[in-house]
Parts: sequence; structure tokens; C-alpha cells
Amino acid sequence: MFESFGVLNFWTYLAGLVLIIIVPGPNSLYVLKSSTSHGTRAGYRAALGVFTGDAALIFLSFIGVASVIKASPTLFMIVRYLGAAYLLYLGCKILYATFWQKRIPNADDEPVVVKSEKIFTRALILSLTNPKAILFYISFFIQFIDFSYSHAWVPYLVLASILELVSFMYLSLLIFSGYLIARFLREKQVLAKLGNCTVGTFFMGFAAKLAIFSH
Repeated sequence: MFESFGVLNFWTYLAGLVLIIIVPGPNSLYVLKSSTSHGTRAGYRAALGVFTGDAALIFLSFIGVASVIKASPTLFMIVRYLGAAYLLYLGCKILYATFWQKRIPNADDEPVVVKSEKIFTRALILSLTNPKAILFYISFFIQFIDFSYSHAWVPYLVLASILELVSFMYLSLLIFSGYLIARFLREKQVLAKLGNCTVGTFFMGFAAKLAIFSH
């Protein structure tokens, strides 16, 4: 069925895609953290940032920019270090907010409201500076595109739509899981701090991995 749209080995693509998406990474971790700290709306704002970043990377792959970045060690190194620096910044910010920033009491004990632009922008930057995502779109992604197809943008659109759909379902699961976790931790401040500390440490670990390892 999908061969008529210039897509090759659809079921292999879908199986690989699911496995890649469910592997924990900065994007999914940030969506979960946003939902846990600020509620489901914030989680979906973060998810929208991830979706937008994915769409932008797919478009860059389509026009060849992603391949240029990968082919240039200098450009790829710049992207890698930018991603590492931003992950380190987020990790430090989470730890600072957990242990040193004064918490403003909320009468209703609801998640503190934060600007949606900040959550969206942070998720977008995370997505765009993720070297693994760039590698994904110029290695795994394009293996399932029939470049002899008359309209090259069609298979890109089909595969991208499937990617966004699978990502939406998985991130939705994380968002509502984060909401339930937040409810559980609402009266357990020690566990909440431990969770935030763990997330911040993970971000710093991702940063170190990007900065030290090239692959």
C-alpha cells in the first residue's frame, strides 16, 4: 500500500521507529519533566516543540542541509557542542530550582504556571541541537524512501506524518504519566526533589556524552 507513495519496507520502518522513539532521550525526558512540574498543558507545549523541531529537521534533510552538516566535521561538531551546552544548562537549571530557588507557595497547591513560550522554545532547541536526530534523518530515515518516485516530497511527508503520530502517542503517554507522578509526589517533597535531581543529572549526563563522545 505505502509503496505507491514511494515508501519502501514500511513495516520495518515502523518497527525501527517505535524502538528508536521509546529509547529515553533528552526530548522525551524534557516532556516528562514539563508535565510533572507544570501539568499536562505544559507537557503538550513541550511536545509541540519536539514535533516542530522534528518537522524542521525532516525539511532540512529533504533539502540536503542535514547531509551537509553531517559531511562537515566542523559544522557537526558545532551542533554537537551546542546541544551539549544546552543540555548542561537545563540540567544545572533544574538542580538550581530544586535545591536553591525559593518556592512560591500556591494556595491551591497546583503546578506553578510558567510561560508557554519558554517551555516550547526549550523543547524546540533541544530537538534542533540533537545530533542523533540529524543522524537519524540522514541514515535511518532515508533508507525507506524510493528516490525514483516522481514526487520526492511525498514519501518524506508520509514517513514524517507516521513519525509524528507515533511520537504523539508516546509523548502523550509520558505526559499523563508525568501528571500522575506529580499527583503522587505532591505531598512527598523529598521524593519530588529526588526525582528532579535525577532528571537534572540525566541532562548533565547527556551533555557529557555529547561533549566527550563523537558517536
